[in-house]
Parts: sequence; structure tokens; C-alpha cells
Amino acid sequence: MDVRVSAAERLQLADGAPVRAASAVVAFHDGRLVVSDDGTHAAWFRPGAEATRVRLLPPVEGHEVFDEESGTKHLKPDLETACRVTVEGVPGALVMGSGSSPRRMRWCLVRSAGDAPDVVVADMAPVYAGVAAALDLDPDTLNLEGACVVGRSLRWFHRGLPSAGLPSASVDLDLDAVLAAAVGETAPSDLDVGRPVQYDLGSAGGVGLAITDVVALPDGDLLACAAAEDSPNPRDDGPVTATALARIREDRVVDVVPLPRLDGRVLKVEGLMVLDADTSQARLFAVTDVDDPDAASWAATLHVRL
Repeated sequence: MDVRVSAAERLQLADGAPVRAASAVVAFHDGRLVVSDDGTHAAWFRPGAEATRVRLLPPVEGHEVFDEESGTKHLKPDLETACRVTVEGVPGALVMGSGSSPRRMRWCLVRSAGDAPDVVVADMAPVYAGVAAALDLDPDTLNLEGACVVGRSLRWFHRGLPSAGLPSASVDLDLDAVLAAAVGETAPSDLDVGRPVQYDLGSAGGVGLAITDVVALPDGDLLACAAAEDSPNPRDDGPVTATALARIREDRVVDVVPLPRLDGRVLKVEGLMVLDADTSQARLFAVTDVDDPDAASWAATLHVRL
């Protein structure tokens, strides 16, 4: 593979506020929904319109945004994953917490309803417990950061911490059962978690690469963005030495290439969306977390030669 960046921009809302800590992006209605891991709102970008906030969760102890400096980081819902889904013919997005603490085990099903999206929130703690058991992990180390639809399954990716001997991994959940649980038709405990798979993406600068998001290509292959982050645990940030794009085929990592730097800095991609793709190329929209609560996240268009 080969990757180049053709365009990049800072993400801002209509009032000039920065879109902080972008962790996922998904096609939504006629635009894109950008999810932040340190807030209760997403940002909705639409053609010909200014970006607006979409409330995903109520305030947590009166707070809408969270950071280490204010002592509120432990309260954040840590929404790390967004996946395009369709419920009863209505397109929408499933936004999911990382599971790295009990506060981070909620799902938000966002459905398109014109200019006022409908959001259903569900506490999915039993599902996270099932994922930890399937991957043979201590629940405290769980850190789910990406998902994509593969056939009629939702493939959910655990970032892991390779430097601590915890590889990236995934599990599969039946998509129809996922949607039923998300809207409250069935209990979260009824969801079966299966097909655990581990992935070895290698390392960069002596730090293991770990999956931060995944998208599916038309040919059945998957593309995963990955970061080499020297972090002591799944909840605390560390320096990112490098990032990469990996191609996964039939559960095997078949290619890993470095992501270009942006303005001399590591492009820490945490969310991917396919704009278009065929057997020879893919064009992706990527969002980044710059690990600075006062700075706007970057969005970039990536051209990938497969």
C-alpha cells in the first residue's frame, strides 16, 4: 500500500469552538458525524451548512466536556467508536463507549430525523463484560475503539496495549441482535459475543502499534488505522511515536504502512470513513485526536493505493 494526504483542515463548530479530541467519524444523513471522546456532544457537518452540535448524552455531574487539568477526565463517557447502521429502514449511527471504566459502557443510537436527530442511549455493561471474557481480559484493560459491519455482524475492535503484552483484538456480534439491544427491544445480557481474533501489527520506534479504528472495503478486506502510543494503561494518554495504516484480510494483517506526518507532526488518526473505494484504491476521511483539550482536531483526506 501507499498513503498520501491530499487535504487537511481544523474542525470547528459554527460558533468557532474547536471540535476537541475527535475519536470517530461516520456518514450521517447528508453529512458526517464527528464524535469526540471527551464530551457529551458530537459535531454534525453538512454540505452548505455550518457545523452544529448533536447531544449524545446528558451532562455528567454538570459537565459537558472533560479533561485532566480540571480534574474531570475520570467522568468522561469516552465515546470512541461510530459505525453506520440502518434501523427499520432508517439510516443512522451507532456510537459506543470504550469500556475502559464503568462510566464508558454506554451506546448511543443516533437516527436521522431531518434537522433534529433522534438519540437513544443504552447502558450496555453486560456486553462489555462479555467482550472482556471472550478476549480473556481483565475488564480494567478493555479499550474498544473501532467497529465495522462485516456481513451481518458487527466486528468490534479492542485497541489493546502491545507494550504491556495486550495485542489488538476483535469480537463479532450479530448485527440484528445489536440493534435490538440498542433500542431496548432485548436485554444487553442476551447479546452473544463470539469469534475472538488477535492482530499483530508490529511496532514503530520500539512501541507496539495498536488499532484505533477500522473500516471495511468493498472486496471484504479491512483497513485499520493504528498508533504506537507509549501509554502505561488504557485510560492515560502517552506520547505517540508513529501511526500507520494496516490492511487486514481474513483475520490476518497483510500489510502495514506508515501514515504521513502533517506539518511535521504525527497524524494520530482515531476515526476513519470510506469516501469511495475500488479494487485498486480507496479515499478515506480521517479525524485525529491531538491530545490537547484547547486545540481543534484535524481532519484529513487520505488517498490509499491498495
